[in-house]
Amino acid sequence: SGEHGLLELVMATHAGMTTEDFESVVKDWLATATHPTTGRPYTEMVYQPMLELLDYLRANGFKTFIVSGGGIEFMRPWTEAVYGIPPEQVVGSSVKTAYEVRDGVPVIARLPEMNFIDDKQGKALGINSHIGRRPIAAFGNSDGDFQMLEWTSSGDGARLGVLIHHTDAKREWAYDRESHIGQLNRGLDEADARGWVVVSMKDDWGTIYPASSESIE
Repeated sequence: SGEHGLLELVMATHAGMTTEDFESVVKDWLATATHPTTGRPYTEMVYQPMLELLDYLRANGFKTFIVSGGGIEFMRPWTEAVYGIPPEQVVGSSVKTAYEVRDGVPVIARLPEMNFIDDKQGKALGINSHIGRRPIAAFGNSDGDFQMLEWTSSGDGARLGVLIHHTDAKREWAYDRESHIGQLNRGLDEADARGWVVVSMKDDWGTIYPASSESIE
């Protein structure tokens, strides 16, 4: 169910496709798809404060990464244009792949098997596997990010853990403890004791979405 169910659906329906063909499918879909509620392109369903934070961190010498439960091959075609984060700095869930030679051309083919789920404890494992460094700062918005923030904030020296609390039902959506998707329960209970900052979208963000985003080419 939820995001994991969607990953399994994409895995099954795109099995056998090469990684290049899958990237083309993603780009073609993003070129026309819009959110059913806001009418915005999905590439504009990103948060302006998040974009500003990424710019600020990079301007001050930080290297930024996306660590998401979403499919890594789905995110990589567009994260650089939207977030300024190149494909090699994206960590996500993945399917198994195989090296094949088709009509004399070597390709990487997608298989109908999950390889890795980048959620909960998997996020800390994915960071260690892909990046090889414990983060200095981590930002999340659900209990699926709990272990990532826990691992980040337990390191030596100055550390920062931030939880974005979806509290703005008017400009976005309001959900937390009872939500079936993006549930935020344990994080709210333990944030203060762990020294994490909880940001209320309703109270702390003057703007939710950017005025516009770059197109994906």
